[in-house]
Amino acid sequence: MTYLAWALAVLLAFLLQAKIAIISIVPNFTVLLAYYAGMRYGETRGMISGLIIGGIEDSLSASIIGPNMLGKALAGFFSSFFLSGGFFIWTPLFGILGAFVLTMIDNAAVFSTLSIFDKIPTTPASAFLISIMQSLINAAAGMFIRPPHAE
Repeated sequence: MTYLAWALAVLLAFLLQAKIAIISIVPNFTVLLAYYAGMRYGETRGMISGLIIGGIEDSLSASIIGPNMLGKALAGFFSSFFLSGGFFIWTPLFGILGAFVLTMIDNAAVFSTLSIFDKIPTTPASAFLISIMQSLINAAAGMFIRPPHAE
């Protein structure tokens, strides 16, 4: 993807997150961009993409800078390492599971970082429910985001 396409994808992800709510739960489409970058371009570029996307997300929130950077960077890094053929062989089912787990990791990193360094954003039970719902929404996209060698 070119830089213009990446900028449009990030803008579209933020716009969709702002406009869509399922059972009053906002989806987490930005983690899918870090997931895609890690799958397509490797650990380093996936992690850097996650840092940039998370930095934009943190700067748009009224909270501290860093929680989303950490979560998206972890998603970009682990998507490459575990899902692009380095450790496991990619299948559509494994892509679904990967998107689900990496969304959970991102949400856990954001929640725990905010809880430690700022204030607890919500109760742990509510955070778990939101994480499960966001992960289920993102899991559907996991089968379509494939590594380059899976064609």
